[in-house]
Amino acid sequence: MKLWQKDYKLNEEIEKFTVGNDFLLDKNLVKYDVYGSIAHAIMLNRIGILSKEELNKIKKTLVKIFSLEKKFQIQIEDEDAHTAIENYLTKKLGDLGKKIHTARSRNEQVLVDLRLYSKEKLIEVQKCALDLASALIDAAEKFKSVPMPGYTHSRKAMPSSVGLFFSSFAESMMDNLEIIEEAYEVNDQSPLGSGAGYGLPLNVDRKLVAELLGFEKVQNNPIYVQSSRGKFESFIIFALGAVMGDLAKLSNDLIIFSMDEFGFFKLPDEFCTGSSIMPQKKNPDVLELVRAKAAKIDSNLHLVKSIASKLPSGYNRDLQLTKEPLMESFEITLSTLKIFSIIVKNLQVNEAKCLEACTKELFAAEHAYDLVKKGMPFRDAYAEVAKNLDKLQTKKHFSFPDLRLAESKLQISKIKSEVSKQESGLNSKLSSLLK
Repeated sequence: MKLWQKDYKLNEEIEKFTVGNDFLLDKNLVKYDVYGSIAHAIMLNRIGILSKEELNKIKKTLVKIFSLEKKFQIQIEDEDAHTAIENYLTKKLGDLGKKIHTARSRNEQVLVDLRLYSKEKLIEVQKCALDLASALIDAAEKFKSVPMPGYTHSRKAMPSSVGLFFSSFAESMMDNLEIIEEAYEVNDQSPLGSGAGYGLPLNVDRKLVAELLGFEKVQNNPIYVQSSRGKFESFIIFALGAVMGDLAKLSNDLIIFSMDEFGFFKLPDEFCTGSSIMPQKKNPDVLELVRAKAAKIDSNLHLVKSIASKLPSGYNRDLQLTKEPLMESFEITLSTLKIFSIIVKNLQVNEAKCLEACTKELFAAEHAYDLVKKGMPFRDAYAEVAKNLDKLQTKKHFSFPDLRLAESKLQISKIKSEVSKQESGLNSKLSSLLK
């Protein structure tokens, strides 16, 4: 039975087209739908729709779904996780199972499922991003005194260091964590009780279900609840895109700087793939794929924004197609963060090559400032050095900027502590529903 079933059978081709692959994607949402259904049942008991005995039976049956794991199937005839779970309840409990959908719409069910799913995934992204930031800080500390050229316009510019290079990405990753946290806060609103987008003809307790599910607050306006679908997903994918954009840039840098012509870095052989025709090749395919995966996140953001921004207010079925790009974006970002932590921890640095590349033209600006210190106006010093580039001397001693690595480590530690509290609080709330 479909939740909207009437006295006719849906055309099979129409069914396939409208369901799409939602019945497959919703396997990721089953546990969240169970949590939402338990919280909803508790609320129905509080407002007198379910007796205490009925609540206990429904709750006990819903909890059993967790033990079924892969055995719990969603068929194309079910359309989605919500229908499959209600059908399961009705099969086990008869007419009592039919009561669970009182004062609830599939529109708000999918929203609460996706928001709980996104909360957990965003916490996981934060943890993985922190692990990578820590690996980058460790690499910066290890190689902070190894000089390498700095480039502008893809040409040698000024002296830099391997430590400065790695710590720049660590600092950027910590800024990304702030964007992720903002996406988490926006997402942390309960849509339950909004019905199909225009409220409910029952006096439901929206604050209760929000509290039970660990949401920070209730999303108030029921029309906006539906209109925010796609918008919130866009915020999240944008945050994931910020992470992936950095990883794409880092990948590009490592691909270039590990070329034989540079040789500053080297991927371990076991991280490289080969050519089917050229025996000598050891290719940085993993880094090239990171660039492409970052582009995939950008395309997902464009897709979701394009779908959501073209719609009138209220729920529209178009929004079904924002689910897959959200899930895919999480999968891509998490897998890439995990693989990049491994890469950074195992990346080899060729100090001799880095030093060899620090040729005399890198020190032109420094020579100009030597003249400034002697009293020459900067513009004259600039012109003087520019006329005598062939006479420049290579500096034997490098001055490295203070990377403040200890401060970065402390900041990472503080963020990790906050994320741990965030995760613990959410897990505690959801676990309490199963007791």
